[in-house]
Amino acid sequence: MEQVSFTHFMELAYELINTSEVNLFNSAVKLILSVLLGCAVGYERKSKGQIAGVGTFALISAGATLAMILSVYIPQEYLGLKNGDPGRLAAQVITGIGFLGAGTIIRMRGSIKGLTTAAGIWFMAMIGMAVGSGLYLLSIIATLLMLMVFTGVTDYEQRINIGWKNKILKVDLTTTEFDINIIRKILTTHQIKIADTFLYENFKDNTTTISFIILIKSKADMLDLFKQLKSIEHVKSATLDSDFKI
Repeated sequence: MEQVSFTHFMELAYELINTSEVNLFNSAVKLILSVLLGCAVGYERKSKGQIAGVGTFALISAGATLAMILSVYIPQEYLGLKNGDPGRLAAQVITGIGFLGAGTIIRMRGSIKGLTTAAGIWFMAMIGMAVGSGLYLLSIIATLLMLMVFTGVTDYEQRINIGWKNKILKVDLTTTEFDINIIRKILTTHQIKIADTFLYENFKDNTTTISFIILIKSKADMLDLFKQLKSIEHVKSATLDSDFKI
C-alpha cells in the first residue's frame, strides 16, 4: 500500500509540475530550480573574482522565472485565457535586464572588465524565463552550457593566447638621435607584439618619447624587460600603462 501511495503521489506531483496552468506547487518548483541554477552559475563567476556572484545570478534567474509565471497566471486568473500571453511581460524582462548587465561592466584604466559576466546575466534571465515556461530539462542543459563556456572556453582562450593584454609602453630618451630598432629587438625577445608606434621629439630639450601600443602576455617577465631597457644608453625612464598619453 505504501508503494502504491508513493507512486500515486509522484504521478500527481508530476502532473502538477508539468501542467500549463499555474498552481502553487509547480510555481514553487520552478522558483527553487531557477535559484539552484542561478547559484551554480553565480558561484563560478564569483570564484573568478567577478562582481556579480551567487546572490545576483540566483535573484536574476528567480526573478525572470517569476515574471514568466505572472505572465501566464494573470490572463488565466482574470481573463480566463488558458495559455495567457507570456510574451508581453517577458519582453520587458529581456529589455530591462540589459541595464543590470551594464552595471557589471567596468572600465579600469583603459581596459574593459565584466563583458562576459554581463552576457551571463542576460543569458541567466533567459534561463529563468525558460524555467518559468516549464522547460526544465532545457533550462538545466542551458545552464550546463553556460558553465562550460565560463570554465572551459574562456580558460582555453586564455591558454592559447596566454592572457594577451593591450598595453602602452612609453620610453623617454635624452636624445633625438636614437635607433628605435634597439627597443623593438628587446620587445621581440620578450615575445611582445607591437601594434603601433608613436614618436614625440622635443628639439629644444633634445629629448624623445616613444610610445608603443603592444600586446603583452600576462606571464611576461616585466622586471627583466625594464632591466634591459634601463641598460640602453640614453634611456631615461620607461612606463607600462593601459592609457595612451603622450
